[in-house]
Amino acid sequence: MARRQSFDDTDPPTADRALVIHPHLRGAGEASRSRDPAVRLDEAVGLARAIHLDIVTAEVVPVPRVRPSTLLGGGAVDRLAEVVRDHTVAVVIIDNHLSPVQQRNLERAWSCKVIDRTGLILEIFGERARTREGQMQVELAHLSYQRSRLVRSWTHLERQRGGLGFIGGPGESQIEIDRRLIGERIAHLRRQLDEVVRTRDLHRAARRRVPYPIVALVGYTNAGKSTLFNALTRADVLSQDMLFATLDPTMRGLDLPSGRSVILSDTVGFVSDLPHELVAAFRATLEEVLEADVIVHVRDIASPDTEDQKTDVEQVLRDLGLETAVDSGLIEALNKIDLLDAVGRDDLGAAARRPNGQVPVSAVSGEGLDALARVIDGALSKGRVELCVDLDGADGATLAWLYRRGEVLDRMDDEAGVHLRARLDPPDAERLRRRLGLPDPAREPWEADTPA
Repeated sequence: MARRQSFDDTDPPTADRALVIHPHLRGAGEASRSRDPAVRLDEAVGLARAIHLDIVTAEVVPVPRVRPSTLLGGGAVDRLAEVVRDHTVAVVIIDNHLSPVQQRNLERAWSCKVIDRTGLILEIFGERARTREGQMQVELAHLSYQRSRLVRSWTHLERQRGGLGFIGGPGESQIEIDRRLIGERIAHLRRQLDEVVRTRDLHRAARRRVPYPIVALVGYTNAGKSTLFNALTRADVLSQDMLFATLDPTMRGLDLPSGRSVILSDTVGFVSDLPHELVAAFRATLEEVLEADVIVHVRDIASPDTEDQKTDVEQVLRDLGLETAVDSGLIEALNKIDLLDAVGRDDLGAAARRPNGQVPVSAVSGEGLDALARVIDGALSKGRVELCVDLDGADGATLAWLYRRGEVLDRMDDEAGVHLRARLDPPDAERLRRRLGLPDPAREPWEADTPA
C-alpha cells in the first residue's frame, strides 16, 4: 500500500500546488533501493518545499517493473491522474530520473507540468545562486540538462526555417536551431568558467607561497555545515534549516589550538543521486575540496538516514577523484547532537566504540567544537616535518616566524642561543633549511607572511 502524506494546511496557498511521488524501484541495479522509501519521500518533499511549492499530497509508489514509456505502471498513472485532477495540481515532482519520453508522456497523461529529481535540484540551484560564478554554473548545468529534452519542449518540430546565413542553414529545423544556440551558449559559459578556474589557480598559487592549510567542510545538504562554519569562524554565512541553503563557496580564517592559522572553506551540500550535470558544472567550486589539506565530513547524526547520507557523500568525493582521502578516513563532525535523546547521546558518547576522527558536536550549542579543532590540528600535524633548530638569540625575526608558521614543541634558552624543536609544513621546513644555510638571507621573505 502506498505511503501518503497530506500537506493542505501547512503550505502557502499562493504557491503552485504540487504532488510529490517517490517511485520505489524494486528492480536490480537501483543504487538507492536499500534506502528507506519513506525517508526518501521526506527528502523529496523538503526539496520541493525549497522552491516554495504548495505540497498538497506526497506518496511512495511501488514500481515492481520499470515501464519505459512512463516509468510508473499504467494503473498508477491512471490513479494519480485522478489525484492531480481532484487536487488541481499544477506540477508533479517525480523523485527519480525521467527520460524525455517518460516526462512528455506523464505530462500528457496528467495535463500538468512534470519535473524529475534532476530538474528539481536544478530549479533549487537556479533560485539560490547569488554570485556571478554560481549563476553561470547553474545555467551551464541547466542547459546541459535541457539540451537532451528539446524533444519535449518543442511541439513545432516539423517547422522548417530557410537559411539566412547567420540564422540557420537551408532547411534547418527549429529544434536544430535551438540545439545549436544552446551549444553555443554552453561553449561561452565554459570559456567564462575556465577563466574562473584560472583565477582560482592564481589565488591558490599565492596561498602556496604563504601556505595556509585549507580545511574544507563537506556533507549532505542541510547537515549543518554553514552553522558549524559560522560557529568556528564567527562568520555570518547564511544558515537555515533548508536544503541547499549554501551554493557559493565561502572561505574564512581560523586559528587552531596550536596557534596555527588555517583557511576554512564552506562548500555546497551534496545529495543522493546528485545530477552529473551539476557535478560537472560546479567543478570549479568543488576544486576547493580537491585542494584541501584536510576534509571534514559534517554529518547530521540526528537523521535516521545518516549512514546512507554518509555513503552518498563519500561516493561524490570518490567521483571527484578523492578515493585516497575517503579510504584513509575523513574527519567526521557528528553534528546536531543537541537533537538526540538521552539514549542517543549516551551511545554516541562511548568514545571507545567510535572510529578515530569522529567528533560529536553541536554547531548550535557549541558543544564539541574545541575537540573538533584539536582533531583538525592533529590531522594537519601528521603531515608536518619535525626539526631541531639552533638560533642566535638576536635572530628575533626567524624566531617570530617559527612561532607564527610552525608549532614549537620544546624550547631551551642558554648563553649559546635558542634551541627549539618544532613542527613545520614541508614547504616551510624547506624554507627554514635554506634560510639557515644561505649566505644571502635576503633571498627568503622571513620578515612577513607574504612572499617578496
